Amino acid sequence: MNIGILGGTFDPVHLGHLSIAKAAMDHAALERVLFIPAGQPRLKQAEPAASVSHRIAMVRLAIQDNPRFQVCDMEARRPGPTYSVDTLEELSVKLGPGADLFFILGMDVLGQLDRWKDPERVLTLCRLLVLDRPGEQTFDWAGFYNRVPKAEGRVQMVTAPRLSVSATELRKLASAGQPLTGLVPDAVAEYIQQHGLYLAEREGRTAS
Repeated sequence: MNIGILGGTFDPVHLGHLSIAKAAMDHAALERVLFIPAGQPRLKQAEPAASVSHRIAMVRLAIQDNPRFQVCDMEARRPGPTYSVDTLEELSVKLGPGADLFFILGMDVLGQLDRWKDPERVLTLCRLLVLDRPGEQTFDWAGFYNRVPKAEGRVQMVTAPRLSVSATELRKLASAGQPLTGLVPDAVAEYIQQHGLYLAEREGRTAS
């Protein structure tokens, strides 16, 4: 059983995230994609603007129409910085030996793999589905494999549309009271408006 893992702050979740999950699912014949909102991601300098409970709620709303998309809150429940290797270890035990794990990530994140906690163990526990978007800068594969030799044969490229939306821009729009129609699922836009998320955003944070 092939299981995809899509982690992130999802602050907020948007249509680009759903597009990525769908592209990965089609490429690797994934039976499920687990959306895993981060609690306190180690490599992010700023804390998420919205609380973890709000971010989980938004992801649930975003994926409610696709039974093959599921929310996993294990990182949100874990105290302190979250590490992908710990999540993969926990999922491996929970899902059992019949599950093949595929970690979905972008080229920018792949380039930092050697900075992750125990990257060799990560590559033992899963394969990597890396998003290949038209127009992105050329990736230094030789340098990457020199830094992370165990990645050889563990990386698959997934053709994905180039994203024209970012969570940063969405927060700016929301803070100005602008509509997010066509950028996030309708239910997520309604949730953001209902709870006044990002309206009090200052220096990357809100009061929510």
